[in-house]
Amino acid sequence: MAVNDFPIENLPFGVMQRDGEAHIVTAFGDDVLDLHACARAGLIDEPALREPDLNALMAKGRPAARAVRERVQELLTRGTADEHLVPMKDARLLLPARVGDYTDFYASVHHATNVGSMFRPDNPLLPNYKWIPIGYHGRSSSIVVSGTDVRRPRGQTRDDANAAPLFGPSKRLDYELELGAFIGAGNALGEPIAIDRALDHVFGFCLLNDWSARDIQTWEYQPLGPFLAKNFATTISPWIVTLDALEPFRVSPEKRPDGDPQPLPYLQDSVAFDVTVEVWLRSAKMSEPVRISRGNARDLYWTVAQLVAHHTSNGCNLRPGDLLGSGTISGTAKDSRGCLLELTWRGTEPLALPDGETRKFLEDGDEVILRGYCEREGHARIGFGECRGVVRPAIS
Repeated sequence: MAVNDFPIENLPFGVMQRDGEAHIVTAFGDDVLDLHACARAGLIDEPALREPDLNALMAKGRPAARAVRERVQELLTRGTADEHLVPMKDARLLLPARVGDYTDFYASVHHATNVGSMFRPDNPLLPNYKWIPIGYHGRSSSIVVSGTDVRRPRGQTRDDANAAPLFGPSKRLDYELELGAFIGAGNALGEPIAIDRALDHVFGFCLLNDWSARDIQTWEYQPLGPFLAKNFATTISPWIVTLDALEPFRVSPEKRPDGDPQPLPYLQDSVAFDVTVEVWLRSAKMSEPVRISRGNARDLYWTVAQLVAHHTSNGCNLRPGDLLGSGTISGTAKDSRGCLLELTWRGTEPLALPDGETRKFLEDGDEVILRGYCEREGHARIGFGECRGVVRPAIS
């Protein structure tokens, strides 16, 4: 993990196991600052920091998190909280929040076009894609924190259209490189969130790996979309980087190509974030991981604010700790494709690894590592840490 992921300008929120309890913490350099202990010692006046997760702080909205960050910056600058620092290497990090609901979107037009081209060459994008953010309801109970092993799922697959389906371990296991947006203050049932207030309801971002069994997905996804191919595991990074920390990295969304429709009024937005995201892979035979792709969240067709506004446009109520996934982040270049399905073009163009191995899809023992960061001249580099997971064999 890079030392400069967590300068004083970052201070992401997380949760650590300490003395048999879950403590809210922040990351600073190579250390973790125990915010629970700081609150108990009277150094920070915020009762929500004594909770075992971030949901209570999230519910207070962005101003409460901003006040905590400003106070922590003051404490760290003065050195008055040094006794509550713990080496990062000794910290056992937990899921940062109780995720009540999880929605995964399909916000990259490049990813959607690539995948659509494999299955519908003459019509890659369905008519609704450029009008509404497409998403599906995921499974919150199988969200795990970085470092948790992922068991290869079993399920029904059918490669031969003239034969009955088979049941067994997935042979086309994949990752998906995404950003996750944690909801802070929610909205009441029946009351949509307007696009110009949508980011006020976002607590911060994490890295997210939406593990996907492509062979199971191909057989089951029609007519209702993803199900068992997706809900066996979703890995997130332990740190939530706040939008205040990301403020210097706001950018305008990518200009829509000529001929594309402009968003309807309730979806008109002007804020994206310049977040570089990478995938690293280490096989069981490799001593060090190798980077296999690099993309950027600014290339997403739909912004985070648009995802929030559309999700609530029918009156759906989001709650503190709810998680929204961006969907696979891919760009126009081959090395910016955010999953193996795209990188290997459904397995027809195997990925060559430095040690001579090749990959069409993930094999048992492979470790997938997601990394993310923001860089801009005149500002400190802001990192997200890592989102890791090792593939373990299916249960026999």
